Amino acid sequence: MNKKNQLLLLFVALFPVLLHAQSKLPDNMFLRTLPNGMDVLVIEDNSVPLATIMITCKNGSYTETPKFNGLSHLYEHMFFKANKDYSSQEEFLNRVNELGIKFNGSTTYENVNYYFTLPKFNLAAGLTFMNSAIRYPMFDKREMAGENDVVDGEFQRHESSPMFALSDAMDHHMWGDLYSRKNSIGNHEVIRMATPDLMDSIKNKYYFPNNSLLTIAGDVEHEDVFNKVEQIYGSWKSSGFDPFKKWPIPEFKPLEKSDYFIVESKLTQVPIVLIEWQGPDTRNDVNSTYAADVFSYILNQNSSTLKKALVQSGLALDVRINYLTLKHVGPITLLVVPNPNKIKECMAEVKKQLTLMDNDNYVTDEQIETAKQKLGIIRVREEEVASDFVQVLSFWWSSASLDYFTTYNDRLNKATRADLQSYVRKYIKNKPYCAGLLINPDLEAQVVPQNFFTASN
Repeated sequence: MNKKNQLLLLFVALFPVLLHAQSKLPDNMFLRTLPNGMDVLVIEDNSVPLATIMITCKNGSYTETPKFNGLSHLYEHMFFKANKDYSSQEEFLNRVNELGIKFNGSTTYENVNYYFTLPKFNLAAGLTFMNSAIRYPMFDKREMAGENDVVDGEFQRHESSPMFALSDAMDHHMWGDLYSRKNSIGNHEVIRMATPDLMDSIKNKYYFPNNSLLTIAGDVEHEDVFNKVEQIYGSWKSSGFDPFKKWPIPEFKPLEKSDYFIVESKLTQVPIVLIEWQGPDTRNDVNSTYAADVFSYILNQNSSTLKKALVQSGLALDVRINYLTLKHVGPITLLVVPNPNKIKECMAEVKKQLTLMDNDNYVTDEQIETAKQKLGIIRVREEEVASDFVQVLSFWWSSASLDYFTTYNDRLNKATRADLQSYVRKYIKNKPYCAGLLINPDLEAQVVPQNFFTASN
């Protein structure tokens, strides 16, 4: 065998290892990909004799057309019910009690999670139990109908908050025809009318090993876990396709102009202003996501220029800004609680502040360095509780990559004043946005916000 062929074979043999070498994981974290395409992440943490098993799929509201809006959410409810090995929810829950499991799930914009936390000596049984749930759900009609009361309760809890009406209206204004792709709770009527066939159609698109991350964290040994996972999940066949190539996520249309709207609610005691921009995402502008985090942290401190101008001046009771990192357009959200007696003056100052945010003196060097240090500490503290940490990792695996998480502090520390200014100029200053005012009808009659809560004023 010549040297060229030897090197080629060596590269082929090392290729899977080299792929994961790109993820510079901490010493207690181990990542492998099974032949069927499923990523398996093990986190060793022997602080308590427990183990958490979480399965994550790249699914959520961003995959949903209006016809399917809410079915990822319903799938979460049905996950913990009957499957091929447990013919009813009663049997499923009996097994939960036998294994000492605490379980839950979540449905977000870009991922779905289902997890079990259990005593470490039940790990193998827990992996088998999870295998039954993820691979062989039954979607029993009676159990689906029974979930309507549970879903009703969820919607009622959301709708009892006046912020829900404002937030939901904002999503309609921000995302237009693609509203369903950003509505993770879903459409109540779509959920009510769901059928087993519709649920199966979701399963047959997104619930395959090559679209999944299995995370096992706690008092475990990684080689033992990898062996168990291979034995239990190795027979789960890959879909043979990339669902996001077969059913691409449509691009969100950029805002063309600023858009103001008013939401009346007798439930709100104080006025609330919500302003949103379409921000960066991890596909197209990952560098700006770090600047966004630093900038948001600075502005949310009491010493910030924004807080001084709005809160300490008495124009507002509170002000907060946030950026949500996503793969498909992360929103930038500015929330202001105006002084009810100074709504007009508060909005004038908000608009003034938006024009100043890229000034050299808007943030100080000390604020930038403090923000980077504090954000780094927050990132480290996320690792303290294994059962919570798995959810953090699953989010980054779905909406960015594990590399994004492991290199976060290093990339964050490279953020400069120029990066923050570039972020503001690219996404906030003089950029179209949506602005919503939530107000009690009695206060609205007094202040007549229609006269000043507009893009032209």
